[in-house]
Amino acid sequence: MGTVSKTPSRMCLFVLINLALMAAAAAAAGRVDPEVLARQEADRVVKLPGQPRVEFRQYSGYVNVNESHGRALFYWFFEAFNEPENKPLLLWLNGGPGCSSIGYGAAEELGPFFPMKNTRDLKFNKHTWNKAANLLFIDSPVGVGFSYTNTSSDIAQLGDKNTALDSYKFLLGWFKRFPQFKSHEFYLSGESYAGHYVPQLAEMIYDNNKKASEKEHINLKGFIIGNALMDDGTDQRGMVDYAWDHAVISDQVYHEINKKCVFNFSELNPPLACNKALNKYFEVYNLIDMYSLYAPTCPKPRKHQRTPIKGAAPKLFSKFEKWHMKPSGYDPCTTAYTEAYMNRPEVQRALHANVTNIPYRWTHCSDAINNWKDAPFSILPIIKKLISGGLRIWVYSGDTDGRIPVTSTRLTLNKLGLKTKKEWSPWYTNIQQVGGWTIEYEGLTFVTVRGAGHEVPTFKAKEALQLIRHFLLNKKLPSTPFD
Repeated sequence: MGTVSKTPSRMCLFVLINLALMAAAAAAAGRVDPEVLARQEADRVVKLPGQPRVEFRQYSGYVNVNESHGRALFYWFFEAFNEPENKPLLLWLNGGPGCSSIGYGAAEELGPFFPMKNTRDLKFNKHTWNKAANLLFIDSPVGVGFSYTNTSSDIAQLGDKNTALDSYKFLLGWFKRFPQFKSHEFYLSGESYAGHYVPQLAEMIYDNNKKASEKEHINLKGFIIGNALMDDGTDQRGMVDYAWDHAVISDQVYHEINKKCVFNFSELNPPLACNKALNKYFEVYNLIDMYSLYAPTCPKPRKHQRTPIKGAAPKLFSKFEKWHMKPSGYDPCTTAYTEAYMNRPEVQRALHANVTNIPYRWTHCSDAINNWKDAPFSILPIIKKLISGGLRIWVYSGDTDGRIPVTSTRLTLNKLGLKTKKEWSPWYTNIQQVGGWTIEYEGLTFVTVRGAGHEVPTFKAKEALQLIRHFLLNKKLPSTPFD
């Protein structure tokens, strides 16, 4: 899709001239082959329907991760707002498992364009993270969003390990398509189940870099994860403690859970009394938004539940339907606007998406994924390994989230046993406002974002942009008020 005022012939001429200029510039710099630039240009998104005018370039399309199976992951990439040649590259992953990084991360949290209510236009996000970095989103694993496989049995084989492997293969393929970004500092980011995805992918890159050729070496420097699922025992225990401490559940329900349930890695089939107590706990979240305790709920009837995914972490809570609620945001009906926009044929054409005519509507989270082959109980051993490997690691938490609450994350990080370098202290967004709290450990920084729910950039966009800028610059958040 292009600018409607141009005729087809003028549009073709415009594209050819632009491609020629890009090729000439690259040839002069001696960096990018003209054939590679042609492939990039094929993925160039000239303009989305209803998109406001911007100066930065954007690209989207597919990278094949398994030729024989016809397996491909969909990506959406935004060059940095200014000086993309000097900015790092940041990959964002949403979790689920089975939820779209395009639908949540790009279109509702930290990308530059957001669908709106009762309009076919897009709103520009003034706190977009491509003001800090070149920004890459992928729908992972296959079966999520626009990513697909031509081998139906692939869906039944999904799990943490092959999700990490496909994402790694995607990166190798993407860097071949965009080699001008290969030397840039590369960082991973994500939220929720990306507490599994991001450290696992970081570990795969870290391990493979030790034996990779120069062509396949990835310049990974670190990762940042928010409201992240990292350890089944403490994540689940922290959810219950947080709900009681925030007056969500009664003393009776809290004491029943403590008496009947044991949150350890061996209890996969708890007694009936534990299940009954947990059902009472989850029932409360029919009334309020688990992902943001103080946000309104959408008045329009819509499907809140996803099909439970057997085998996903956390092993105990993932058996309950209420665990699979979909998140909302500031406007609790935001997901409806995104779903309507992404299912428009002209939008899919502009994004070079759905090229295989997927036989289902685009949704935020896949209902086709109902079985998960592998998920470790804890990601902490990987995090310990990568701390020792020298990667920069930050963990952040919106403090009104009931899904992976700040209580869970604090309990989880305490299990790492890291030495404290700087104790718990406030950080500031300006002269008056505390943005949250932070503690610096040996090898890891933890940050809370005050008043944010599960999807921190949705609820506290300005603070989230400040957070990611400081992480990428390896700079401490301001500990005193400032103008």
